[in-house]
Amino acid sequence: MPLSDLNDESSPQSQIISRIKELREDEEKNAIDLAHDIGISEEDYEGYESGRLDIPISLLYKIAAALNVDPTVLLTGEDPRMESAAVCRAGQGVQVERYPGYEFSSLAYNFKGRTLEPLLVYLDPSKPEAAQVTHDGQEFNYVTEGKIKVTVGKRSYVLAAGDSIYFDAKLPHGQAAAEGPARFITIIQEKP
Repeated sequence: MPLSDLNDESSPQSQIISRIKELREDEEKNAIDLAHDIGISEEDYEGYESGRLDIPISLLYKIAAALNVDPTVLLTGEDPRMESAAVCRAGQGVQVERYPGYEFSSLAYNFKGRTLEPLLVYLDPSKPEAAQVTHDGQEFNYVTEGKIKVTVGKRSYVLAAGDSIYFDAKLPHGQAAAEGPARFITIIQEKP
């Protein structure tokens, strides 16, 4: 999340951080308690809540669970409403710039109780490659446009449109544009 966005209270990133703070206060939790609940240091938590650190989507899930809300509440400020099916029209997903050069759209944000998080990700090759992340569960990436480099553990794979990869998300991993702009669908499963 760009730090410049934190000065813009209308930016999606600032709104997510504001919702987290408000919900944490509503639950009468301080930053130390919430950091403990989600299994990170107080210093890291304060970095996320202040906007100095980018909040990984997997951490948004943990924060939402600790605050007893659906992750959609953090992303949009609203509860998901659909129980049997949720349609996401082209270009209508909830968009978040996770960090410069890595923007995603949540494609199932309006489905209650989802156990998978499908995201459409755009990678901008002009931005620096982000640090690798880890999270519980498994992850699937399917390239729709361009080429991406997916690093899982110590191995890197270059995938072109139509290629896919499935991996253990507990291993350090990350994606970067390999040759020009790229898009891929990622499906993250954290809950059994």
